[in-house]
Amino acid sequence: MTRTVLVAEDEALIRMDLVEMLGECGFEVVGQAGDGQSAVDQARALRPDVVFLDVAMPRRDGLSAAEEIVGEGIAPVVMVTAFAQREVVERAAAAGVLGYLVKPFVKADLAPAIEVAVARWQQVQDLTAQVSGLRERQAARQTVDRAKGLLQREQGLTEAEAFSWLRRAAMDGRVTLAEAAAVVVAQYPPR
Repeated sequence: MTRTVLVAEDEALIRMDLVEMLGECGFEVVGQAGDGQSAVDQARALRPDVVFLDVAMPRRDGLSAAEEIVGEGIAPVVMVTAFAQREVVERAAAAGVLGYLVKPFVKADLAPAIEVAVARWQQVQDLTAQVSGLRERQAARQTVDRAKGLLQREQGLTEAEAFSWLRRAAMDGRVTLAEAAAVVVAQYPPR
């Protein structure tokens, strides 16, 4: 599968060179922007596999554009810039940038930068999904525990009996244990 790329660079000659090099490396450039705001807008619309952003651009700098693109979970960002100062690199890292190329670069630098950024992006997405799943399981567990406590208090059941009651209610209703527990919690308003 060919990776798609959005290129945002305010200097037209550099942008054209970058687009040409990416094409020669087998990547498909799906969009080009000359400023940071256009880059964000196109990233939202095109959903490329990776976004190349220059740091210094009109209307909006590349770092704030990167922060928004990454923050919205659109695509990994590779900064392409003449700035190698520590402060700029730290700001890029804080913005969630996953690759950094210092101009002048050569064609051979592009594929590794893209592949590493995409691989790291996938790792971040996987971890985010895992965290979300853990939060959902924790919330379900808390609902079940709350429902057990309510059944113990309101119906005089032991913990084991309350759990069995919830399990039976879930099976009878063909719902998850957490869904059955939520019904119990809703039946007993807080005191």
